[in-house]
Amino acid sequence: MSDDFYINRNNKNLETIEKLLENDLPAFCYDYFLAIDSQTSTLTRLNYAHDLKIFFYFLQEKKFRQNKFVLDFTLDDIEQVTSNDIEYFLSYLSHYRYGGKEHNCNERAKARKLSSVRAMYKFFFNKGYISVDNSAKVATPKIHEKPIIRLDANEVFDIIDTAESGSGLTAHQIAYHQKNKVRDTAILMLFLGTGIRISELVGLNNGDLNFKDNSFIVTRKGGSKSILYFDDEVASALSRYLEQKENLSQNANDESNALFLSSQMKRITVRAVENLVKKYAKIVSPLKKISPHKLRSTYGTQLYKATGDIYIVADVLGHKDVNTTRKHYAAISDDNRRAVVGKVKLKPEDQ
Repeated sequence: MSDDFYINRNNKNLETIEKLLENDLPAFCYDYFLAIDSQTSTLTRLNYAHDLKIFFYFLQEKKFRQNKFVLDFTLDDIEQVTSNDIEYFLSYLSHYRYGGKEHNCNERAKARKLSSVRAMYKFFFNKGYISVDNSAKVATPKIHEKPIIRLDANEVFDIIDTAESGSGLTAHQIAYHQKNKVRDTAILMLFLGTGIRISELVGLNNGDLNFKDNSFIVTRKGGSKSILYFDDEVASALSRYLEQKENLSQNANDESNALFLSSQMKRITVRAVENLVKKYAKIVSPLKKISPHKLRSTYGTQLYKATGDIYIVADVLGHKDVNTTRKHYAAISDDNRRAVVGKVKLKPEDQ
């Protein structure tokens, strides 16, 4: 099997989509997924498929009440679905059972599932396969903006120091720390020094790094490639890791092309990276739920403070819409408000 992270991920997504189409979705969904194949990523289509599976099973349970199974649904059936039914679906998502487990969707998750349902209805309506699109009559759940959580400057120093020293780790964690500390430090510094996404980091290969100009190639959302740059501190951390990895790989006869490896000498997984970030962050900032995405927010905030240019930040982070990047600006607006306190005087200085 190819060691290319993105090829393997896409193949796995395609296999899962095919299984969902065969076992969990009505036959007419084949036409829909075929039509959007060239316009969407495999990950987007997989999310659509899961969302639609939940929607159709809701219809089976609550509207058709077991009189018709999901695989037997027709376009005439979904045309019978009213806007009230879809609003009921959004309410249902607050607490429901799926896959033998209980689930609770927040407003963002509800909005995404509604978006998936709308996209399907819009396709069949535009094609003339249904005469009415009742999903368009349903209001999107109101999304309340969440405060941007990120590490402050001292916490950035502390999390790197913790990864290097192991200070604060449990006895069980210390047992693995000596072997992984160089790798973990390189991962944290790459996150905090470039702001890349976790999928971009996990997908890095050995050949993506160029130490001549401290650059590396990342595969962005949608599959596009970008060249990013790192500073000498990150370069030093990566060099130490590569030197250690070379020695370990020789001992294990490992031929993996992946940059970051697990203890089993395989490409590190997204879950493993999430866990190591959580482990170190919990020590330096126990009240903040720090994830790899929060490290990305930390970088975006610090980059904006340093440059004052929202467009540079958007370009480096790989945001297609600069309005997405403005969230980093919002994250430092409180700092600005604090900074102006006392600037406007209400009485003469000599009083």
